[in-house]
Parts: sequence; C-alpha cells; structure tokens
Amino acid sequence: MAAGLARLGDLAHSPVVAALAAAFAEAGRDLAVVGGPVRDALLGRDTHDLDFTTDAQPDEILRIVTPISSTQWDIGRAFGTIGARVRGEQVEITTYRSDAYDGTTRKPAVEFGDSLEGDLTRRDFTVNAMALRVPSVQLVDPTGGVEDLLAGSLRTPIDAAVSFGDDPLRMLRAARFAAQLGFDLDEATRDAIAELRGTLSIVSAERIQSELIRTLQTDDPVRGIRVMVDTGLADEFLPEVAALRLEVDEHHHHKDVYEHSLTVLTQAIDLEKERHPGADPDVPLRMAALLHDIGKPRTRKLEQGGAVTFHHHDVVGSRMAKKRLQALKFDTATTGSVTKLIELHLRFFGYAEGAWTDSAVRRYVRDAGAELERLHILTRADVTTRNKRKARRLAAAYDDIENRITQLREQEEVDAIRPDLDGNEIQRILDIAPGPAVGKAYKFLLELRLDEGPLGAHEAEARLLAWWREQD
Repeated sequence: MAAGLARLGDLAHSPVVAALAAAFAEAGRDLAVVGGPVRDALLGRDTHDLDFTTDAQPDEILRIVTPISSTQWDIGRAFGTIGARVRGEQVEITTYRSDAYDGTTRKPAVEFGDSLEGDLTRRDFTVNAMALRVPSVQLVDPTGGVEDLLAGSLRTPIDAAVSFGDDPLRMLRAARFAAQLGFDLDEATRDAIAELRGTLSIVSAERIQSELIRTLQTDDPVRGIRVMVDTGLADEFLPEVAALRLEVDEHHHHKDVYEHSLTVLTQAIDLEKERHPGADPDVPLRMAALLHDIGKPRTRKLEQGGAVTFHHHDVVGSRMAKKRLQALKFDTATTGSVTKLIELHLRFFGYAEGAWTDSAVRRYVRDAGAELERLHILTRADVTTRNKRKARRLAAAYDDIENRITQLREQEEVDAIRPDLDGNEIQRILDIAPGPAVGKAYKFLLELRLDEGPLGAHEAEARLLAWWREQD
C-alpha cells in the first residue's frame, strides 16, 4: 500500500490534475480526484477517465475551467457536472451531491451537498468512495475503502439493502467490479442482491446491456457471471444462462453445461488474446461463447439406455439468443453475429469425423461469412474434454481445416465466392428478362462453383445451357 500512496502523489502532480488544482485553489474552492482513478492508483492500475468533485456550483466550475481548457460542455449541468478538455484529456467535475431517491425509479432528485465526506458516502462501493484532495495530496476515505482494497472485498458504504434499493443498477455493477478487480462480495452485499434482485425491473434494458457488456470486456468475466447467477440476479435479465445449471444430473449422463459454458468463455478469451494481441475485447465472440449452449435445456431428451441428447440445440439456441439480445436492446450487428455463431458452432465437428471435400470447406466459409475468425475461436474453445487424446485430435483437425481454408483463399478467393457468370450474363446467354428464372440460374451456378471450384466463363456457359434445356 506504501507504493499505492506514492502513486497518489504521482496522480496529484500529473499535468492535468495539477492545472485544475491550481485553478480551483486560486478561486478559493476545494477540489478532489474521486472514485476510479484513486482506487486504480492505489492498486497500481492505469488510470483513465479523471473525475473530480468540488464545493463549487456548476456555473462557477465552468468559469474556473474555461481559461485552462480547450473545450467545455455542460450537458450534465442539471446533475452538477461540467465536462472539459484540459491539456488534451477529458475530465468531468461535479458539485458535491447528496441525492434522494424515491424508490420507484433509479433517477434521484438531485441535491447538492456541502461536504466531500457526504458526497463519498452516497457512492456505490467503498473502494469507489475514496477521494484525493488536491493540491494538498490528502486521501479521504470515510467508509474504509482502503481496508476493503487490501481485503479484496466489495462492500457498500451504507446498508446494502438501502444502497441497492436506491439504485438497483448497483447490483449489476457489483458483478462487474468483481470481474474487473478480481474481488469478492461481502456477505451483506451478496445477501442484499439476492433479496432485492427483482427491483432490477425499474432499470432500463439499455443500462443493463451496458453493464453486461462492460462485464464481458473484463479479463475475467466468469467471476462476474458467477455473481449474477449465484445471487439470482441473472434470472431477471439473462435467465437462459442460469437455466444451464439445471442440466447437471446425478447419473452424470452428460457434462455440466453451465460450467462447460463458463470454461468455453474463458478459453475463447485466451484464444482471442493469443490470436489478436492488443485488440479490444471481442464482445460478440464472448457473448456467443457464454450463450452457445442455451438451447440445451429445451432440447434435452433422455434416450433408451440412459444417453442424453440435445438435437438441434444449435438452431434453438440461436433463436433464443436473438430474442434475448433484442430484449436487451443490443444492436442488429451484434445480435446477428452472436446468433450466427451459435447456429454454426457445431458445424465443424463433422469435419473431425472425416475429411471434408473442398466443396464442404467452401460452404463452411460461405456460411460463416464475416464471422469466420470468431467461429474458428469459438469452435476451438468449445473443446473442454479431459480426454487429452481426443482434445489433440480435435485441435489437429481444426488446424487442418484452417490450413485448407488458407490454401483455398490463395487459389480462388474463397471469401468472395460467386458464380462464374453474373446476372447480366445469365440473361444474355439464356435470352431472358430479369425475374425468378435468373435467380434460379444464378443459384445453380453458385452450387456448381461451391462443388467444383472455378469453372471459367466458357465451361460455365456450356453447363448453364445444358441445365436450362432440362428445365420445364
């Protein structure tokens, strides 16, 4: 912690913080860095967005920051927040708050406070309820945030039931911070989530979606998912994941689907980082990994002899995922990516049973489309068997299919497979007008292209005419 305190000094003397501290001191106003930057400095993590709090009112904040900033915005003025760009960095400065909640919405009646300690006490967790007074470099920690940092514990500054009752979104933030920081929830916090999870209904789908995305973007989202499921919170907005736990049976006819799904998510993240180092977290891939088997509870069937099957759980799961993601207001592109990956996640396993023809490989690429790389990762991550021999066989088979795709790309640009003749050429050769017959002929030529590879215009024309003569 001594090193962390030293980093607080570095934070206080950074150019942006120092410039703001001097300006507010000259105006006779208090200023403190608050929340995440203080927490992250103590933990030795990189600090990003700088948030400040002050006893100055919004109009005065604006007057103080204008001379030292290149841009200012007051979109949050009603909530006491003024934004500015100081020395190239975006900052937000908010007047001390002491909000009051009505218990029916998560929007407080904004009331300005008169002390830094009071402002900190209203925040979500003790580890986020610390401030660094500047320029004096004084740590203010009225709720024991430092002790909780040392213990790796998430705890609310006030009674957890009151805190979550005021703002139910904080329950999802608990799961997200558990994943982001690698912390555990204290018993009272966990119990309050289990008791109040139903109040999440007053939170908009968009805000729930945002917290879910931020959880998935962490290095260890599984920790956050476990918090959601174990407390029952997931039942309120993502019940399909919680339902996977029902697929454990005492006779061990099949693997634990819930634990399997979490393992797939972890392995997908590892592969994502290995294959694309430095890239932003791939949320559609991670969502698909988490949801890829949600169709199993609906398709589970106990066969004669005790075997358990999940026929068509890929297709059923894809439909379920689409409905859930739409309910959570995910954008069309993300929803499309996730549902396609779920629908295709079993396709490869037929390859492992016997080598595909070039035609089958082309179809695999065509059907995956823009999701091919994600499908590569998801399919590899979906191997969680403890049988090392089987795992090696599947890995070798997927190495083989990726190599063949690379070879086909080099030979014939498989990513953009099209017939050897386009629609205009089909109309000219068959002497027909635009209409369904052109589409039917195009589909015929596309199937030829997939089955046999490039034919060349002359051969394609001959095959097209022969096919046309056989049509009624």
